[in-house]
Amino acid sequence: METSDAMCIHVEEEMVLGRGTRLLAGAMIVACMVLVGPSAPSGALFARPLPVEAVRDVVPNRVMTWNICNPCEERNVDRAAEIATYAPQVIGLQEACVRDVEMIRDYLKSRYGLVYHVEYGVVLRNWGRCGGEPWRPGAFGQAVLSAAPMTDRVNVEYPDGGSEDRGYVAVTTMVGGRPVRVFNTHLAQRRQEAVRADQIAVLSADVARHDRAIVLGDFNAVPDAPELTGIWALAADTDPQCHPLPAGTCKPTTDWQSKFDYIFLRGIVPLEHRVHPTPYSDHHLLHTDLEPRSR
Repeated sequence: METSDAMCIHVEEEMVLGRGTRLLAGAMIVACMVLVGPSAPSGALFARPLPVEAVRDVVPNRVMTWNICNPCEERNVDRAAEIATYAPQVIGLQEACVRDVEMIRDYLKSRYGLVYHVEYGVVLRNWGRCGGEPWRPGAFGQAVLSAAPMTDRVNVEYPDGGSEDRGYVAVTTMVGGRPVRVFNTHLAQRRQEAVRADQIAVLSADVARHDRAIVLGDFNAVPDAPELTGIWALAADTDPQCHPLPAGTCKPTTDWQSKFDYIFLRGIVPLEHRVHPTPYSDHHLLHTDLEPRSR
């Protein structure tokens, strides 16, 4: 597979040359597709390179959250490139189909040398969202990717998901060389404040049991929304300037200029955070670096 991939990349480079070379490249692409075979993820021939400023290995104290948007028909090879640019230790994905996450992991490993474990928080099986056979639809929900092994996985579906099933997944893993409980959630859609308040109550009860916790996700609510009171009482946003008071300054994390995506920290000190708009989702990619020796 490595030899075949190398040849495919060479074909891509040749395609920028003259007509004769392009004809040869066309024939080579056919041969390449035969060599790579159907096991290769779709779009493997055309994975875009990482920017020059991209990190080259997993950053052990970095965590990320990203609602990858479904259904948006984006290529998983592009999603993987976005993640590989920042190479966090832990990644929380929302609106994730299991098949898409599997392909993203494959690309991260085969193209960028980044190896991640994965745990899923499946709340829905839906053929329209995630494909598969009508009698065996694909699984949809949250996923946590971690460069370190994960233990004690818990998958919780909220009693009331609102207009769509929602929940959270929690795992224990290593961040910055220390164990931490990581939660990844997606709350009910907008204009369902009462539903989100009930969901926060369920989530907060679990978070409160841990002295060190990271809560990632799409909360579908701005910082001063009343339904977020329960989580603000337990944890702080990774951005120290972002809080529920009117004086807080929170960078937007969506294309409609609202902050809906959070990395809440309990017993952990943030060092630096970044928000990255991306053409591959209507949510921006948010990551933070954490103090390795937080209390």
